[in-house]
Amino acid sequence: MSKVLVLAFSNLPHDARITRQINWLSEDHMVTVVCFQGLREIKNVSFLEIEQSGLSLVKKAFLAFALGFKLFDLAYRIQHPYVKRIKSKLKSEFDIIVANDIETLPLAFKLKTTAKVLFDAHEYAPRHFEDKKWWKLLFGPLNFHLCKKYIPKTAMMTTVCDGLMLEYKKNFGVKAHIITNATKYHPIQPKKVAGDKIRLVHHGIINRSRKVEKMVEVMKILGDDYELDFYFLIPEYASSNTSDYFDNLKLEIDGLPNVRVLPAIPNELIAPTLNNYDLGLFLLEPINFNYTHALPNKLFDFVQARLAIAIGPSIEMKKIVNAHNIGVVSADFDPQSLANSIKNLNRDDIFEMKLNSEKAAYNLSEEGNKKLFLQLVNQS
Repeated sequence: MSKVLVLAFSNLPHDARITRQINWLSEDHMVTVVCFQGLREIKNVSFLEIEQSGLSLVKKAFLAFALGFKLFDLAYRIQHPYVKRIKSKLKSEFDIIVANDIETLPLAFKLKTTAKVLFDAHEYAPRHFEDKKWWKLLFGPLNFHLCKKYIPKTAMMTTVCDGLMLEYKKNFGVKAHIITNATKYHPIQPKKVAGDKIRLVHHGIINRSRKVEKMVEVMKILGDDYELDFYFLIPEYASSNTSDYFDNLKLEIDGLPNVRVLPAIPNELIAPTLNNYDLGLFLLEPINFNYTHALPNKLFDFVQARLAIAIGPSIEMKKIVNAHNIGVVSADFDPQSLANSIKNLNRDDIFEMKLNSEKAAYNLSEEGNKKLFLQLVNQS
C-alpha cells in the first residue's frame, strides 16, 4: 500500500475533481491531503488544513515588485506564505505526490525525497486569466516560469482535455494524459418533457468573467414557453467584485418571470435534482484560452442527469455534444443564436436527446478516468 500526498490549494467541498481523486486513491492507498478545507466524510484520509489568508497592502506591494522584476521565486514565497508551514508539519515520507494546479508544484518538489510527482493541470496555467491585463502582465510570466521549471521534472502529468494537453506539449515538451471532469455514473432514467413549459437549468460557481448575463439574455428571447433555474455557488472566498456582480445579476433576474435563482446543490444531489429538467444550458464566451477549451464538470453532470444540452460552439464541449447527439450547439456565442437553436427543438427532439444521454452516460462517466488515474499512480 503506497503512501500518497495530495496537494490542493483549494476548498474541497467546492472542488469535485480533487474530491474524485481522493476517493479513488483512498480505496487502496494511505492518503494525506493538504488543502484549505477538507472533507470529513471521506474515511481513512488524513487532512492537513491550511489557513487561506489574504495579503496585506505592504505584501501586495512587495509581490507586485517581485513580479515586475521577474523575481519569481520570491514572488511565489510572498504569494503562498503557508508553504513553509506545510513543509514543517509534514513529517512523513511519501511514495507519490499528486500536485493539483501549478501553484502546488513548487511545494511538491520541496517535499519530494524519493517520491514520484504526478502533476494534474486543471487549467492552462500561463494563460489562465489572460483576459485581465494586469494578470497577463504580472502572473502570466510567473506561471510560465513555474511550468518551464517544474513540469519537465514530473514523473507524469494529467489534464482535462485535448486543447490543454496540446498547448502544454507545445510549450513544455510533456504530453499529458487526459482525465476529464466526468462525474460518477448515475443509474437514472430520462424523463419526458412534461407540463406547459420547457425547463432549462444551469448550475455552478458564479463569477463575472463567465458572463452569466448572456444566458439571461437567451431566456428573454425565448419568452414565456421556457423557464430557467440557476443553482449558483458563491464560494466563501469570493471577492467583493464577485458579490457585487451576483447582487446586480439577481436584481435583473428578479424582474423576469421565467428565470429563478436557487441555492447551490450538494455534489451528491446534482444529478437527481437536474433530472427534473429538460435542457442543461451553458453559454461561455471564449474570452481567454481556458474558456475557449473549457470542458467543465457541468457538461458531464447534464449527461448523468439524462438531459438534453444547449451550448455555444465551445471547442471541447461541442465535440462531445455532437459525437453523441445529446444536444444543440449554436452557430456563435450570441444569445440570439443559442435561443434560435433551442427554439428549433420540439419536445420529441428533446426527449430523443435525453435518451441519447442515457446511452452515453456510462462512457461519459468517471469510470474510465478512474482506471487510468490509478494505473498512472500504481505504475509510478
